[in-house]
Amino acid sequence: MNPLNDANEHRMMLTRRHFFGRSASGIGVAALASLLGKNAFGESKESTDAAPTGALKAFHNPPKAKRVIYLFQSGAPSQQELFDPKPLLRENEGKELTDFVEMTQRVTGMTAGQKSFPLAGSRYKFTKSGQSGIEIGSELIPHIASLADDMCLIRSMQTEAINHDPAMTFFQSGHQLPGRPSFGSWLHYGLGTMNQNLPTFITMVSRGTGRPNCQPLYDRLWGSGFLPSTYSGVKLMSVGDPVLYLSNPEGLNPAARRRMLDDLARLNQKKLEEFGDPEIHTRIQQYELAYRMQTSVPDLTDFSDEPQHVLDSYGPDVTKRGTYAYNCLLARRLAERDVRFVQLFHMGWDQHFTLPKQLPGQCHDTDQPTKALVNDLKQRGMLDDTLVVWGGEFGRTSYCQGTLNAETYGRDHHPRCFSLWMTGAGIKRGFTYGKTDDVCYNVVENPMHVHDLHATMLHLLGIDHEKLTFRFQGRYFRLTDVHGHIVKDILA
Repeated sequence: MNPLNDANEHRMMLTRRHFFGRSASGIGVAALASLLGKNAFGESKESTDAAPTGALKAFHNPPKAKRVIYLFQSGAPSQQELFDPKPLLRENEGKELTDFVEMTQRVTGMTAGQKSFPLAGSRYKFTKSGQSGIEIGSELIPHIASLADDMCLIRSMQTEAINHDPAMTFFQSGHQLPGRPSFGSWLHYGLGTMNQNLPTFITMVSRGTGRPNCQPLYDRLWGSGFLPSTYSGVKLMSVGDPVLYLSNPEGLNPAARRRMLDDLARLNQKKLEEFGDPEIHTRIQQYELAYRMQTSVPDLTDFSDEPQHVLDSYGPDVTKRGTYAYNCLLARRLAERDVRFVQLFHMGWDQHFTLPKQLPGQCHDTDQPTKALVNDLKQRGMLDDTLVVWGGEFGRTSYCQGTLNAETYGRDHHPRCFSLWMTGAGIKRGFTYGKTDDVCYNVVENPMHVHDLHATMLHLLGIDHEKLTFRFQGRYFRLTDVHGHIVKDILA
């Protein structure tokens, strides 16, 4: 082969993007710096009051929150049993839902063929909790109920998807179809990182005792979509190394690993200068972060420095890797280390047929650790700048799926009204927002859409949701698409 022809062919195949990227001291580096943020080039840790180090060079409004811990309850917790008491359901058990409201909303394929939609009342007790007197299902979640004076309970959440996968995708990315960046990725892109030794966006998964295998979780739920992959969330594993391939192979010592990474970085840098592809810079950064994590992650996951009373507060499962309790304590330790977005997924909330048999165990998994996490943050002075969110992808129907009997019942998916609660930075506490009708079918006061939730969360983090955008395939995208309003009534 003629080397000259090979070189000419290589030049001919350069795309316009590659052309601009090749200017290592001009357009390419300027664009890359804007895209990846200052700290991608090794600048110092962001301080509390410092400007963002990501695509945004200044906050749009004074931030209340530095970080987010999102406790996502995968499978959709039943609001009628936990957060939205409806005595009329119990009083009229077995009567048809159509006797009380006109059924205008979609139903799933699982109940579309039912000839009867009998009301099912909750078997569990609600009590007024705290000085605020918020009614919460204290029989199932007494520990969370004790947080009433710290929480803002939203009873009027609304979403659009009626099945799990698009509904979870919608909550994570603001869109029902895969391919958009998740909330944590948008946050990383916009604000940058606050630490150099751990990922900016970390996710963990635990399986509950309700229906642990009911709904799969895909890595794209914490993916970066069309953003460069450096903004993807990193999943901490429940077995083996917390992060894949974190340990050195046998026979490779740290010094040898360091030399290998230096050589690899030089090779990648040459390709970066040639092509200007952000994914090459992503690889360089990921290799370096992985090297630093070989020291930071073992320290993170070593609970030996935790006082016994703290471990006890999270419950007996706190030292069992992969449990919700373990992940809650790990979330607090990540927050202490200035990880910006921590998301816990707890699977098993999909109670279609035998709710009284499945829901108590699911609540037991999460109740005590959730309270411990909130109180732990509060006692350390971190709740004032940490936003905590607890909720699932939609709600449950007030009618029974299948045959209603005295011993058991189940509930199908219901996207048009359900409950979610928040606490922490900038959130009004001891407060309920929104209201549903007497059979929990429609929102009758202060509806709050998923886009509104995202807009409000971004506002608390100092971001105008209409101004955090990314250009892709000829248009500018944002987390809230062309929707979303800041719900100022829930702000402190």
